[in-house]
Amino acid sequence: MDIFSKIAAGEIPSYKCAENEKFYAFLDINPLVKGHTLVIPRREVDYIFDMEDDEIAEFQVFAKKVAKAIGKAFPCKKVAQVVLGLEVPHAHIHLIPMQQEGDVDFRREKLKLTEEEFKEIATKIYAEFKKQ
Repeated sequence: MDIFSKIAAGEIPSYKCAENEKFYAFLDINPLVKGHTLVIPRREVDYIFDMEDDEIAEFQVFAKKVAKAIGKAFPCKKVAQVVLGLEVPHAHIHLIPMQQEGDVDFRREKLKLTEEEFKEIATKIYAEFKKQ
């Protein structure tokens, strides 16, 4: 079981932003901006394009709902969707609230947030997600 599967299963703590039976969303622990969230399928699949067509469609619809919740919790011009990363062999989408394109530069310094800040951010996003 990879680290993201352990997170979705509750074996490793995370700051949950949204979930259903097939997908899970949680805060990135090295965020570019407040609200930077990862969305994953609960099923282990390394590469997003290895997902079945119906599964990837459901994944995108779930990510859209999470993005709308992020946008309400953290007003921004857009919520960027980024698919990248080779560190974890588990398909994932980064959802990042952005005011400008530079907010999505993964080379820039990451935010250093306290546990209380992470909890507050996740709670705000989850509350907006549940309203949908």
